[in-house]
Amino acid sequence: MNTAATRFTAATLAALALSGTAACSDPADEDLNLPTTDEIAALFTEWNDALATGNPETVAALYAPDAVLIPTVSNVVRTDHAGIVDYFTGFLPSKPSAVIEQSVIDILDADNAIDTGTYRFTLHNDGGTETVDARYTFVYQKQDDQWLIVNHHSSEMPEH
Repeated sequence: MNTAATRFTAATLAALALSGTAACSDPADEDLNLPTTDEIAALFTEWNDALATGNPETVAALYAPDAVLIPTVSNVVRTDHAGIVDYFTGFLPSKPSAVIEQSVIDILDADNAIDTGTYRFTLHNDGGTETVDARYTFVYQKQDDQWLIVNHHSSEMPEH
């Protein structure tokens, strides 16, 4: 084989090796801006802490202006800020707090993530303390460098 052909073959093999490495690499290596699962899990803690304030506006501020909330203890789907505030105005007097029982976090890209699983609410009413086991899905989107809830579905577990 002549020298030019050898160089061409070596260069071609090197290019193929590099392209194969890139194709087999972890997507997280390519996009260093991806959030970690711990960062997404912390968004639930922020939401739960907002519940503890008792202030519906504080909780609603964690939702995007056009977010959809399908709440645990209401048949009304909330699709705007006023509706979300209205829901939490009625829900927060029970002093809810939640503990995640199971969580599955999917990082979709640098600006979108989903946390889905089960949680247990503790509610405090005049009659005492009540626990409610529920399923949840939080869809988060990063908007203007802030993670916001764009979709939140929560429903009581059917078997309890």
